[in-house]
This record gives sequence, C-alpha cells and structure tokens, in this order.
Amino acid sequence: MAVLLWAVLSLGAALYAIRESLATPGYFGLLVAFLVLLAGEIWLASPAILKSLQAALGPRAGIIVAFVPLAAYFAYALGTGTFTWWRGGIAAAYAVGPSLLAASAGGGKSARAGKLGAWQDYAAMLVIALPIKLGWLRVLFPVPDFRLVYLLTVLMGVNAALAAFVFVRRADGIGYAAGWAPGWGVNYVVPLALIAAIDIPLGISLRFISFGPRHAGWQAIAANAPAIFLFTAVPEELLFRGLLQNALGKTLANETAGWIAASIIFGFSHIANGRFPNWKYVLLATIAGFFYGYAWRRSRSLFPGALVHASVDALWFALFRTL
Repeated sequence: MAVLLWAVLSLGAALYAIRESLATPGYFGLLVAFLVLLAGEIWLASPAILKSLQAALGPRAGIIVAFVPLAAYFAYALGTGTFTWWRGGIAAAYAVGPSLLAASAGGGKSARAGKLGAWQDYAAMLVIALPIKLGWLRVLFPVPDFRLVYLLTVLMGVNAALAAFVFVRRADGIGYAAGWAPGWGVNYVVPLALIAAIDIPLGISLRFISFGPRHAGWQAIAANAPAIFLFTAVPEELLFRGLLQNALGKTLANETAGWIAASIIFGFSHIANGRFPNWKYVLLATIAGFFYGYAWRRSRSLFPGALVHASVDALWFALFRTL
C-alpha cells in the first residue's frame, strides 16, 4: 500500500512539473531527489517495510539509512548543476550528524537503547529542526522556486530524523506507522472538536482570524490536504509528539509534564510566523498542540494527530482569514 501511494504521488509530481513548465533538463535531478526522500517518508510508515529493514540492518548498520537523504541531495545537486563542496559538506553534516548523536546516546543492547531523554537526543532534534525553521537548508536547494525548496528541506529533515531515531536509536513509542485501529476515530474527532471550540472563538476575540469562507478554498482543500498532511502535519507530529513529547515525558519522569512542555514549545515554534513576536499565534498553536499531543498519547501513533493537524490547517485555509 505504501509503495502504491508513493507511485501515485510520484506520478502527480511529474504531472505537476509538466503543468507548471518545470520539466527542464535540471528538473530530472530535482525529481529524483524528491521521489527518493518521499519514499523514505512514506515507505517507512509501513510497519512491514520498517520491521524488515530494521531486522536486516540492525542498530549499528542503521546509520546507512542516513546516507539515503545525502544521496538524494547529490542527485539534486548534480542533476541541477548546483553542486559545490561547501553545500555538499552541509548536506553531509545534516544527514549524518543526527545519527551520530543518536548512536552516542545509546543503541543496540545499550541500557539507554530505546529510551529517549539523553542530551544527545535533544541535540539531534535541534540539529534536525532548527536549520529548517530558520531557513538555513535553503542554500542546499537554490533552484527552481521556494515551494519545491520547502518540500525538499522538510523531506530531508524527516529522513534524517527517521534514520537517527528509528534505525540507530531504536526509540520506543514514536508511533511512526500508518494504519487505523479501533477507537482512533475518537482520537481524531474529539481533539478536532475541542480545538475548534476553543481556538476559533479565542482567535476571533484576539483579532487573529476572521470568519471568511472562500469558495476557492473549499476547492483547494482536496488538492492541498494531502500536501498539508505529508509536508506539514507528519513532520511536525514526528518532531513534537513522537520525539520531543516522548523524550520529555521520560526526562521529566512524568508524561503529563512532558505533554504540556512539548505543547508550549510547539506553540513557541510559531512565534516568528507572520509578524514577530506573534504571541497570538503562540497561544493558539499551544492549545492546538496540546490536543495533538492528546491524540498521540491516547493512540501511541502519530497518524490520528497528524490527521487532526492537517484538518485544522486545511479548514483554517478554507473558512478563515488571518488578520
């Protein structure tokens, strides 16, 4: 199923390139990089594929997976003619660095294997997240436009995180698996309803949003929702819930404290969105993050929370205007 989904999305990417007149000679390298990185995100969400690869590689050889995003970068750089040694060095440090940190924190039969919370775990998370958030990774992908650069940087981050924490660190309880289990409907509906009940009136009263449904917005949801899910919801839920909330729950020796702390950090990660400091966004995102964390905590899977996250963003786009 994961391979089929990847194939469908790959075909969509190729058709999009043709429609947007992006299919230049250099685009082939960009497309190869995108498809390799997308395969990492989608294929590893299949429990069967993930378990097979983990068994085949073992924790020590798991660092090999970190070279997949690096290979994808070289396919892009050589295909587009943008390769330089300094860019290659940055790509190598970004792809492999988190896995080296994870390996130093514990792996295999180590007493710390599987239990997040070491300082190296937090360092690896920062190494993965900050370059994307601050736009530093854009230097690796100078062509062709911002939209595709964003997708490539996010996918590279997801692949680096999976290599470090799923293959090398073998962290427990991340929940990076697509699927559906009994009771997960509640873990989707309840958080979505509570976010709507709290954030909508609060956002309107704070003059952060206003109700303004757009016909074009509804039409765009069908096209945008899968992209929001894959390139915003899944990466952020992996970082803030599967990794950060997971680790803080063990560091603070209290899952509830870890849940609250991760929600606050998630909120503060939005402080520079729009005008700085955007305290209104911080508050609303913290509340939303609290309920995304609830979905992860109840299901022990990123999937329900990522669906809630994608639904919130898609409905916001369709129904509200940001002031």
